[in-house]
Amino acid sequence: MTNTWFITGASSGFGRAFAEYALAHGHNVVATARRADLLAEIEATAPDRVLAIALDVTRPDQVTAGIEAATARFGRIDVLINNAGYGIVGAFEETPDAELRAMMETNFFGALTVTRAALPVMRAQRTGAIVMISSVGGQMSFAGFGPYSASKFALEGLTEALAQEIAPFGLKAMIVEPGAFRTSFAGKGGMRHMPQRAEYEEIVRGTRSFAEDMDGTQAGDPARAAAAIDLALKSDVTPLRLALGDDAVDGIRDHAEAVLAELTSWETVSRNVAFESAA
Repeated sequence: MTNTWFITGASSGFGRAFAEYALAHGHNVVATARRADLLAEIEATAPDRVLAIALDVTRPDQVTAGIEAATARFGRIDVLINNAGYGIVGAFEETPDAELRAMMETNFFGALTVTRAALPVMRAQRTGAIVMISSVGGQMSFAGFGPYSASKFALEGLTEALAQEIAPFGLKAMIVEPGAFRTSFAGKGGMRHMPQRAEYEEIVRGTRSFAEDMDGTQAGDPARAAAAIDLALKSDVTPLRLALGDDAVDGIRDHAEAVLAELTSWETVSRNVAFESAA
């Protein structure tokens, strides 16, 4: 069956890998990016099965127009991949309020705007999947990654509820938590570095170095991530969360074990907060 994949942030990195994977498997692709000219190469590979759209996820008018154009061209949306986003490196106190709000507008509200526009189409179909590209940073955070993790924590929290809300309509929602993949995310276009403050130089140095040094050396293959996502979506039991990469699996497991250990350590105190029973 030919499906239609609607992908945000499709001009490079994960988004482009998802588009190439879908096309290679005979599907239609609605490829979106803020600049449509960056999608020309993808469109040229299969003009009869690609619709390239200029779409800024922070512009509701463009989102609505994009969904309408997709359904006018292909009649349906089977897989929505909310991939558009970027990162911030910097301590909380180094990150201006305007930067925090801009990040939330793209990484969180942008994904929700696209989802809200697509849901009526998908509900009417009674079939489809919504994929939220989160991060290993959507379950844990580190000094210097707080603002980025905040956007992904929020996205994961909403998606966990959304998955329950749309299941009765035959729809799936899945959170994808990649580790380090060889995309342009760690480059200049995908990561904003905040001005450094002397007070946080030592505290955030490791995170800054990690973000700067990993570009082009990441172990993760975006093409294999696309295949893993497709496999999970086709499964009879699609996971709510899909970690991708050794670093993601190990990091999330270690973090979960630490959370459980702390919960156990403080369990007596945590439980001893009810009103005293009447004598």
